[in-house]
Amino acid sequence: MDYADKRLLELEELEEQFKELIKNKKLKEAKALIENLNEVDVATLIDKLDPTTGTVVFRMLPKDIAADVFANFDSEQQQAIIRSSTDAEIKGIMDELYFDDKVDMLEEMPSNVVNSLLKYSAPEERNLINQFLKYPENSAGSLMTIEYVSLKKEMTVEESFRKIKREGIDKETIYTLYVTDNYRRLIGILSLRELIVAPAETRINDLMRSEVVYVHTHDDQEDVANLFRKYGFEAIPVVDNEKRIVGIITYDDIIDIIEEETNEDFQIMAAITPSEDEYLESGVFNLAKHRIMWLMVLMISSTITQRIIAGYESYLYSVVGLSTFIPMLMDTGGNSGSQSSTLVIRGLATGDVKPKDWYKVMWKEFRIAVVVGIVLSIISYFKIIYFDKMPNNIALTVSLTLIFAVMTAKVVGGILPIAAHKLKLDPAIMASPLITTIADATSLIVYFVLAQNIIG
Repeated sequence: MDYADKRLLELEELEEQFKELIKNKKLKEAKALIENLNEVDVATLIDKLDPTTGTVVFRMLPKDIAADVFANFDSEQQQAIIRSSTDAEIKGIMDELYFDDKVDMLEEMPSNVVNSLLKYSAPEERNLINQFLKYPENSAGSLMTIEYVSLKKEMTVEESFRKIKREGIDKETIYTLYVTDNYRRLIGILSLRELIVAPAETRINDLMRSEVVYVHTHDDQEDVANLFRKYGFEAIPVVDNEKRIVGIITYDDIIDIIEEETNEDFQIMAAITPSEDEYLESGVFNLAKHRIMWLMVLMISSTITQRIIAGYESYLYSVVGLSTFIPMLMDTGGNSGSQSSTLVIRGLATGDVKPKDWYKVMWKEFRIAVVVGIVLSIISYFKIIYFDKMPNNIALTVSLTLIFAVMTAKVVGGILPIAAHKLKLDPAIMASPLITTIADATSLIVYFVLAQNIIG
């Protein structure tokens, strides 16, 4: 058993002890059990309690970890705590929260709660929060924090350290430092390590790197996540249209976004309307609501294949055995398309595939389809002849159709996600359910046309 498994087992045992203590009203023992844990684990344990009990336990936590635990609660638990807290307690929480955690919390709150919370912030901070809340959802501006350290290029290393010691205690990160001019324009970057090893009299201008990777406030969060994946940054600066630095995005915030985007893609690819609610905590009707619309669309779209089969119904009756291979052809086409679309969707998400690469994708998927289609058709031909005991003309018809089905599905599966991206849609929309419908319809038409020409 590796460390991760042991840790998970320890947390499960801890959760059972915690629940038992809460059940027996032994709140002091429950507090002692969790107060030395990581704040994320504490938040997870309290989140599983009902809001009233969770609020009671939270208010017993030491002040030095209470704000960090609060930042990791879900929105429901945060609202319960705010409703039951005094003005002094709420002000204490607001003062201790990092700026981006405040914004994240306020984004999830009802407007009346937001208005009551903002009164606990200083006027300057209140204006900043209001500005952040106006940034488009899922944009870099909505993710960033203002808690960073900036330096001037004329400063010496010694002067820089004095500023870091003075301001760094309240910042979310000091490991990456940003150099600005007198107009707050971003002109350079350097790490704390580079500063530590440099002589005290060295100027920042001589240490900084002027080539800086940055994002704009309105850039999509998925593009920001791709930059973190590519460069492995701890933080990325965010600038406005005049290249003035307005904040930074840290790796801990982007990890959450990467997870959200991945979950959303998986849900869309499975024909489910995306939802942020946890599976076990969601109601049956809520889950059904997110699934039924897509299922209805797909059910109606299957009418296309139904009509095609109905159009050749008399022919199917006259040629015994022809209908038995329809499921195999449809499944093979659908599975082939899913393989291509999954890889292309992932490539678009990570930046490995660009919309301008559509012709490269199409040519590659075509060649793959030819190889796969020929191999599958040869295996299918001999299977139908020797195992299914069908005549040569039916085996030939099915095998040729199989090649075309695989080719169509793979090319369509590779191109449709790119088309969706060009139309500013989520490429995951073009995943297996839609591609399967297209592949099924084209495969059936080819199947019956070939059957009429080969079998007669």
